[in-house]
Amino acid sequence: MNKVTCECGHANPEGTLLCESCGNPIGEKEKKEDKKLLDMKYEGSARRSQTYKKTFVDKIWNFFSSVKVGVWLIFLTLLASALGTVFPQEMYIPPSVTASEFYKDEYGFLGQIYYELGFHNLYGSWWYMILVASIGISLVIASLDRFVPLYKALKKQGVTRHSSFMKRQRLYSSTATNEYDVDLLKKRLTSKRYRVRVENGNILAEKGRFSRWGPYVNHCGLILFLFGAMLRFVPGMYVDEVLWVREGETAVIPGTEGRYYLENKDFIMEVYEKDKESEVFEEAITRVGDGSVVKNFQSDVVLYERKGEIVHGATPELTEVKEEEIRVNEPLKFESFSLYQVDYKLNELNKMTFSLIDKETEKSYGKITVDLLDPQTEYDLGNGYKVEISTYLPDFYFDEEGVPATKTRIPDNPAFVFKMFTPETPEGESSFVAIQQTIEPSGENKFKMKFEGIETKDLTALTVRKDLTLWILGIGGAIFMIGVIQGMYWNHRRIWIKREDDKVLVAGHTNKNWFGLSKELKSLVEDTTLSMPKDQKEKE
Repeated sequence: MNKVTCECGHANPEGTLLCESCGNPIGEKEKKEDKKLLDMKYEGSARRSQTYKKTFVDKIWNFFSSVKVGVWLIFLTLLASALGTVFPQEMYIPPSVTASEFYKDEYGFLGQIYYELGFHNLYGSWWYMILVASIGISLVIASLDRFVPLYKALKKQGVTRHSSFMKRQRLYSSTATNEYDVDLLKKRLTSKRYRVRVENGNILAEKGRFSRWGPYVNHCGLILFLFGAMLRFVPGMYVDEVLWVREGETAVIPGTEGRYYLENKDFIMEVYEKDKESEVFEEAITRVGDGSVVKNFQSDVVLYERKGEIVHGATPELTEVKEEEIRVNEPLKFESFSLYQVDYKLNELNKMTFSLIDKETEKSYGKITVDLLDPQTEYDLGNGYKVEISTYLPDFYFDEEGVPATKTRIPDNPAFVFKMFTPETPEGESSFVAIQQTIEPSGENKFKMKFEGIETKDLTALTVRKDLTLWILGIGGAIFMIGVIQGMYWNHRRIWIKREDDKVLVAGHTNKNWFGLSKELKSLVEDTTLSMPKDQKEKE
């Protein structure tokens, strides 16, 4: 790095506008504008972004060090976050449908564009992560670009400042006198908690320098906060998923890598009785189908831990960890996980029973029970009677072309295409059977499938949460608030007093609250021969 030597003898880094020691303007721009007040924002120190502009690294550094670039990155991130709320995120759509189909079917062309651009999974999309990372990079580079030279300039500032530096401060006065009481001024400044340095009768009084670091403390807090937010996308650091479990079923808990399982032994829902007491809860939000107010809903569950490694196709060996009752705001907790009761579904169709019937004689040749969640393709009734399921539609409807289709894989409206084989009809007869609807596409059949009964189950919905980033986010937020307080409630004040020939120059500078500094200067020169510094900004 090249050095620029000031007339005071101090060697400054190339690009320095004000000498770090005496404050003499050494930049060509300042020499042409001697009447303007000095820009004291960064003490005229040499910033890398304003000095080096040749190499590719310089261009990258200069781009991210720009405040405008940082503001635009924040704006784009906020805009993307807002657009991500136009339609529901992928985690909130029905788990039985694919995202591409859901957004196209529900929201048409806009939904398809929404999906193609990745807004359906916004916070996990690569381009959103790049935006967040870019904000972090901008904060780091912008902070280093300003903090390091500012710190060096403030550390190296001398007591005796150049006359042009004094004259071009906002608060300035010149008194034609050779006499002033250094000890009195030092005492007054010390009483106001200034740190006073004296050199050859010249005075530098300073206080509140630490407030200058407030914005950089803010940046550190934001960087830590963004780092914690990005850690949420690292596997194992953050889990927020919904687990649906039917009564009597055991399911693997999301985010545990197949290590923990949960069995739903029973789902219990209690409602308030319809009496005078229930009138108090007429405005309650949670109601069941008959209008009753829900008093409590809970899941009686058993937590299991898998033994050994996962073997595909084999039933895992489970060990019971504990049995728990999960209610709203009373989660099941283990290790870093918490399972919260959030929703339920009553009487979901589970199994349906049909009989193979001769339509003329009404004679039954056997029954089949279809597991709606895992139906078999073939049911053998013996004696040459057999039923096959050619097509199964869990949530049946007719599409735009009038073809039978299914909305989801949840058995809310099941329909079947049965093929019935008997000794009388060895080639088989086909029948389309739905709730309260039977169609025989090949004409009149001899046999039919007669509905006999249904079995239902209750489902419970549990939110599985794990967050190892909270402490990082908390520390980042606390550091950010410390920086806000540090920069907001204190200010950096400096007062220079210099003897020059037959004059005494007084100048003052602060990063904010000029009225407060003026009051202190007034009390400082009171009952002395020194003139009260005037605000030179009023002249401009």
